[in-house]
Amino acid sequence: MQLGLIGLGKMGGNMAERLRLGGHQVIGFDFNKEAVDKLTAAGNVGVTSLEELTQKFTGRKAIWIMVPSGKPVDDTIAQLEQHLAPGDILIDGGNSNYKDSQRRHKEVTAKGFQFIDVGTSGGVWGLKEGYSLMFGGDKEPVEYLTPIFETLAPSKDTGWGHMGPAGSGHFVKMVHNGIEYGMMQSFAEGFSIFQAKEEFHLDLAQIAEVWRYGSVVRSWLLDLTADALKKNPTLDGLEAYVADSGEGRWTVFEAIDLNVSAPIITESLIRRIRSREENNFTDRMLSIMRNAFGGHAVKKD
Repeated sequence: MQLGLIGLGKMGGNMAERLRLGGHQVIGFDFNKEAVDKLTAAGNVGVTSLEELTQKFTGRKAIWIMVPSGKPVDDTIAQLEQHLAPGDILIDGGNSNYKDSQRRHKEVTAKGFQFIDVGTSGGVWGLKEGYSLMFGGDKEPVEYLTPIFETLAPSKDTGWGHMGPAGSGHFVKMVHNGIEYGMMQSFAEGFSIFQAKEEFHLDLAQIAEVWRYGSVVRSWLLDLTADALKKNPTLDGLEAYVADSGEGRWTVFEAIDLNVSAPIITESLIRRIRSREENNFTDRMLSIMRNAFGGHAVKKD
C-alpha cells in the first residue's frame, strides 16, 4: 500500500522504514530536510510540501500524521483537506487528547473524508520490536488500513486492535501512559531504596538483571532499566528532572471526572512535576513548620 507520513522524527522515521521493509511505499514529509533526504535514500519517497505529498498517490489517499498534539494537528489537517478526495483517510498517530480526536472525526467526516485516531506505543524501539497500536474510528477505513497495521505491529496477530468509535484509540493510549507513569515511579522508588542501603553494597544492575527472569515484575520496562544501569550504574551526569507529555495529566483529570480513585497514577504525575522544582517552596515550608511546632533543626543554604 501507499501511505503518506507527516513527521519523520524518532518514531515517524522508524515507522517509515518498518513499512518499507514490509513492502509498502511511504510518501513522507518533514520540515527537517535531512529527515526527508534520509527517507528518500532508504527507498521511500520524500517530498517538500503537503501538496506534493498528496500528488504522489496513485489511488485512495491515506495520510498518517505524527506531529505534536493540539494546534499542529489541526493546522496540518486544514492544509491537507484542500487536496483530498471523498473517502480519503486521515490518521492521527500522535498523542492527541481523545476529545480532540472525537471533534476532528466529526469535522472531517462531515466533509466526506475519513478520520482514525491511533494510539501508538513503541518509542525508538518500534523499528525492531514493532508498535502497539490502539485505534478508534469507523470500521471501513480501519479494515482498509489493516495491511498497514499488520506491518507496524509486532506481528500480524498481536499488538494491534480496533478499540471502538472515534476517540477510543487515543483514550486507551492515554490510560496506557498513565499506567506507565505508575510503573516507572514504582521501579524508581524501589531502586532508590537499594541505593540508600549502603551496608549491603548492592549492585543495582545485577538486581535488575536477576529480576528479568522468573520474577513477577519482569517486563520490557525492566529490560530497558537493566540495560541503562549496566551503562551508568550511578546515574552520573543526569539531572533529577522528569518531563511529561500530557497523557498522565489527562488520565488523572479523567479519573476525577469519572469518580475513579487513581492515587498511584496521580502521585506519579505529581512526583514528575516536583522533580522540576529547585529548592522548592513546598519543602521549605514543611521544614519551617517542623521547626515551629517541634523545634526540629532546619538546614540553611
